[in-house]
Amino acid sequence: MSTRRTRTIVAALATVLLAGSMAACGNSDTGGDGGDGKIVLGFSQVGAESGWRTANTTSIKEAATEAGIELKFDDAQQKQENQIKAIRNFIQQKVDVIAFSPVVESGWDTVLKEAKDAGIPVILTDRAVDSADKTLYKTFLGSDFVKEGRLAGEWLVEQTKTATGPVNIVELQGTTGSAPANDRKEGFAAAIAANPNLKIVASQSGDFKRADGKQVMEQFLKANPDIDVLFAHNDDMGLGALEAITAAGKVPGKDITIITIDAVKDGMQALADGKFNFIAECSPLLGPQLMELAKKVDAGEEVPARIETEETTFTQEQAKEALPNRKY
Repeated sequence: MSTRRTRTIVAALATVLLAGSMAACGNSDTGGDGGDGKIVLGFSQVGAESGWRTANTTSIKEAATEAGIELKFDDAQQKQENQIKAIRNFIQQKVDVIAFSPVVESGWDTVLKEAKDAGIPVILTDRAVDSADKTLYKTFLGSDFVKEGRLAGEWLVEQTKTATGPVNIVELQGTTGSAPANDRKEGFAAAIAANPNLKIVASQSGDFKRADGKQVMEQFLKANPDIDVLFAHNDDMGLGALEAITAAGKVPGKDITIITIDAVKDGMQALADGKFNFIAECSPLLGPQLMELAKKVDAGEEVPARIETEETTFTQEQAKEALPNRKY
């Protein structure tokens, strides 16, 4: 039985028990669909901090329209308190399904339990939470961030296998406490451990933003004159770092090897131009899969606990080949 139908039955029973007052007020619970049969999906987005996030938002909005799903969209502006408020608003509005991309991993149990108690299924997109109670959400749809970091590290290990001295790495981390920042750092560190010459000499958050990436890279360059490699947790921070590297009189892609994650168009262009050296892909085009999942969980169907997107990696030559047909 669908969650919408369950809530409608509960509301109908309440109407029978409170016929007088309910009839006078005209109250009823249609599960958020307004009586037109449409699924109503409440979606809370992290923000608009990068080209990746913009493409992700566009994919979700377009897919909802195509699927005939009513989308209630909220931009949390990278603040957890905004996202929690949005989820509570969705619960109050009695939407059929809630989906969100968590700003950080921790601190969601209370609001997720409120959604569960209201009978509203929750889908995590792009980013995971660290809740011990896995019944608080139906499924996770997104990337394997640890794998992305590992692929970046493995490429570097292969490129530096003949190095006889230290290879100094600086790391631009994503938003502190977020799943992609935590996992990409973990995967990269595990991979480069295979070569003791590879050393991370500085690691700091650039909050996934281009401007912050530039600012932090400027600090890195002042404090560490002998940087060999930059590992940025997303393209946008890497693109910001390009400006700082160039301003410091160094040649990006040659004097400093640059590895990033995402593979958005601007990043792919930098890779094709020889300014980046390697990108591990993280696809933002989750919209169609999310709408299919929303339909299934609304209908009460069982879905896998984790659904991963298919992704690849790009070298400079591969970026040149892929760019003409790049969708984001």
